[in-house]
Amino acid sequence: MLRSSVIRNRLLAAAAACFLLSSAATPAHAVSKEIVELQTQVQQLLDQVQRLQSTMDSRFGVMQHLAEQTADAANQVTATVSAIQQKLNAQNDAVNGKVDTVSGQVQSLNDSVDELKTRIAKLDKTIQDLQAQLQTMQTQQQQAAQTGAQPGGDMNPAQAPGQMPAAGPGTAGVPQPGVPAQNAPMVQQAPPLQETLQAGIRDFSAGKYDVATSEFQDVVHYYPLDDAAGTAQFYLGEIAYQKQDYASAINFYNAVLEGFSGNAKAPAAQLKKGLALLAENKREAGVRELRLLIQRHPQTPEAARARSKLNGMGVRIAAGRE
Repeated sequence: MLRSSVIRNRLLAAAAACFLLSSAATPAHAVSKEIVELQTQVQQLLDQVQRLQSTMDSRFGVMQHLAEQTADAANQVTATVSAIQQKLNAQNDAVNGKVDTVSGQVQSLNDSVDELKTRIAKLDKTIQDLQAQLQTMQTQQQQAAQTGAQPGGDMNPAQAPGQMPAAGPGTAGVPQPGVPAQNAPMVQQAPPLQETLQAGIRDFSAGKYDVATSEFQDVVHYYPLDDAAGTAQFYLGEIAYQKQDYASAINFYNAVLEGFSGNAKAPAAQLKKGLALLAENKREAGVRELRLLIQRHPQTPEAARARSKLNGMGVRIAAGRE
């Protein structure tokens, strides 16, 4: 467009120069035929220049419109590519999250199977111990019956046949027919379960750790297969944790997690186990235990504490496991 304006200006200047020269060479009243023809040619040239300029303007407008369309199409392609890239990233994140979730579920399943195997083994051992105790009691009863049934086995030689032997050192511990065995060993009676457990919790809350330890140990001793034994194990771990005996605390927490995984104190036991491992400077094991807690019990307050602890340590929590 600028070039056409320059050309037009030059042609106008040339035409004006020719006109002036022609006017100077002849009188104003005698316009020659050549001047008229020259003027006609100049006018034609000017018309051509105008048409050329109009054509160039229209073509330039078309080119500008095409350039704008091309730019719009490029912007649309860029936006489409960006949207596709975002979708791909979102899909990759979702797939990674699902993979992590499945991995966590598989790991939890494996842990549950291991815990079940441990509990079955402990139950089998308990049954074997009970059978051994039963056999021992039966043997003792048979021996006592045989000892009491021996003829003259408990009679004093100075006594006449048919008379009861006098009480003495040799007959004090032997049951006699029709005579209660006053010196027979007494079987210790098991304390009530819930009362003992609640008393232990009260003493623990009051800071009476020694008394609470005895009560919790009674629950574990007399009711080893009851779920209350898992609760007692947890509080024994808490007492050890308060005394900074982290190794013993970890053993008690493991007893809860391995033998009583369905106990209400299992999430707290896993949390405190992880904290005890960190207190022993076992960072990797402690972090693994806290992550496992988040996988197993993601909606519990203990899982929230585990996330806060890991975030404070600068440890990344995998997506999909929270």
